[in-house]
Amino acid sequence: MNHTFTLPNSGHNYDAKASKLGMWLFLYTELLLFGGLFLVYMVYRSLNEEAFLLASFNLDVWMGTFNTVVLLTSSMTVAMSITALQLGDAKKSIMLLWLTIAAALIFLVVKYFEWGAKFEHGLFPGMDHFNTLPPGERLYFYLYFFMTGLHGLHVIVGGIFIGVVIKKIKNKSVNKNRYQLLENSGLYWHLVDLIWIYLFPLFYLIH
Repeated sequence: MNHTFTLPNSGHNYDAKASKLGMWLFLYTELLLFGGLFLVYMVYRSLNEEAFLLASFNLDVWMGTFNTVVLLTSSMTVAMSITALQLGDAKKSIMLLWLTIAAALIFLVVKYFEWGAKFEHGLFPGMDHFNTLPPGERLYFYLYFFMTGLHGLHVIVGGIFIGVVIKKIKNKSVNKNRYQLLENSGLYWHLVDLIWIYLFPLFYLIH
């Protein structure tokens, strides 16, 4: 008599591990991207120390600090949402994810007003006042708008990702036994926060 033995949820466990590995590989490429940009920034800053310092005075440190607190808080809420779902409390998990999305929106609104102030003062590349700045200061703002803009795009993508996870928790395709997608969204969001933790001192705290 032949007996066939199967491991319960073995297929699910394999898919979960593959999904997590895929996310870590993706995050690694993102770290390479921003790591390269950080390296470029450091090289040009070493060549234009005074110009970068003068340009940094045009940034609002308090806005940057506030956004830092907002993102750090959002990292806490997304981590708590994973724990809540693992304990079977889907309602609490969803609430915490909505708080994370709210933090993302607050961050983007603050960034909108911050960028708006730069537009009003003609500090955006291509504007008349911008073209009168010394080369080093222009370079600072090129890097500032590109790197913070790219980060802002990641905040938007992260918010959409979390929104998709909320929908899947509601239809129970993500639950306390299958929560890998939620974990992956949390990993992505932690990366978004980590990048900002480096951007904030590089651009705002030079002085």
